[in-house]
Amino acid sequence: MAFPRRYALSVLRMAMPAGLAFAAWMLSVSTDRLEAYNRSPFPVTSVPAFREEFAPRLASPTATSRWLDRARVPVEYTLNRGETVPSLFARLGLEGADAEQAVAAFSRDLDPRRLRAGNRFSAYFGPRAALAGLDLTLSGVGRLEMARGLSGWKSRWRDFARTSRLRVVHGAIDGAFDSSVQAAGGPPSLAYRIAEILQWDVDFARDLQRGDRFEALYEEVLVDGKPYGVQKVIAVSYEGDRGRKEAILFGADGTFYDGEGQPLRKMFLRSPLRYSHITSRFSMRRFHPVLGVFRPHYGVDYGAPIGTPVQSTAGGVVVSAGFERGGGNVVKVRHAGNYVTAYLHLSRFGRGIRPGARVRQGDIIAFTGMTGLATGPHLDYRVQHQGRWIDPLSLTSVRDQELPSRQLASFRGWRNEVRQAWISGRIDRLGGFPGLAAPLPGAPQLAERRAPAGAATTAVLAR
Repeated sequence: MAFPRRYALSVLRMAMPAGLAFAAWMLSVSTDRLEAYNRSPFPVTSVPAFREEFAPRLASPTATSRWLDRARVPVEYTLNRGETVPSLFARLGLEGADAEQAVAAFSRDLDPRRLRAGNRFSAYFGPRAALAGLDLTLSGVGRLEMARGLSGWKSRWRDFARTSRLRVVHGAIDGAFDSSVQAAGGPPSLAYRIAEILQWDVDFARDLQRGDRFEALYEEVLVDGKPYGVQKVIAVSYEGDRGRKEAILFGADGTFYDGEGQPLRKMFLRSPLRYSHITSRFSMRRFHPVLGVFRPHYGVDYGAPIGTPVQSTAGGVVVSAGFERGGGNVVKVRHAGNYVTAYLHLSRFGRGIRPGARVRQGDIIAFTGMTGLATGPHLDYRVQHQGRWIDPLSLTSVRDQELPSRQLASFRGWRNEVRQAWISGRIDRLGGFPGLAAPLPGAPQLAERRAPAGAATTAVLAR
């Protein structure tokens, strides 16, 4: 009797590993099938049963059959370039009168001209892959909801609730400017707006130093109670080795003034690029990296990736735009006061940039490259005055139109309120800001808000 028992135990020891391996294999196969089934945008597989052929799996009723007709499976899509509303529904499988009714319902609540390539939407499909509904959201604007009912397609448009609030951020430079603004609690777009406002007094390519302080007072837009973007910058300040620079919005024309009431806008921008770094300066004797000889370098080189937008540093008329040997692709612009600016080594020109074209300060006229005698992608920026090349970094700028003397008292009152708000953090006491109290004469008037009835502007402090 001992032998059979011993034999049975041996067989059991050999069979258990094999059985476990087989069970693991079956579990893996079942898991893969279940995962593939769940990931499919159409959980009820499109099998020949849809062509009225027999399919036991679909034909046999189950305990969940009565719920299948109510199921809606969402699939995410992106609107393609050049796609129209009819072609969108055709892509989703609608044809004939059904498609026409869906297009009509869509167009009743949303103007198709407001659609842009890249808009995302969700399509909902029933158990037999038939389109059952569609939801499309326009960022910061509203949401269109469509559903197929017994009587056809129904649609509903819902505007997002838009409100605004005042915010102030304080921070210090610790790395890149945009990341420093974000670390202080501001949105990424605020860094660009600050750089745009202070571009005449602060060169964000070479003036920024670790530890420099900045402040910004701005109006933030909220959509359905969540931060959406910057509506208007009211005031900014930047303090570094070059002293403290202030910019305060005043007047209906959107002009920023310094603390003494002088306009920040000047005839020339300090840099033709928003963000870059200087790789070579103006010199009467510089070693040319390509020619291998010493020769004058009449410009300032800004290192930047190919395709970086180049802006005209002042308003004027394009003199030339073409290829010029060592300079590669070059744009030259003539300005008032016998000034000419030149932009060298460009990859391509901006739209409409040709001789005789008028450009404004800050217009994009070209994009950086490395054409001509260049060892790497960069912009060579030059300034000529009365036929003589001068150092762009030493250019003395002429200020814009000054504030009339009769408005100086009002401006100083508004300036003092802004400064006090920065010190105390009590933004809610700003008497010159619309929505909080009666605005001062000439105080900044913000753009009209799309806020629902009863919505109020609030003030918060972010540190």
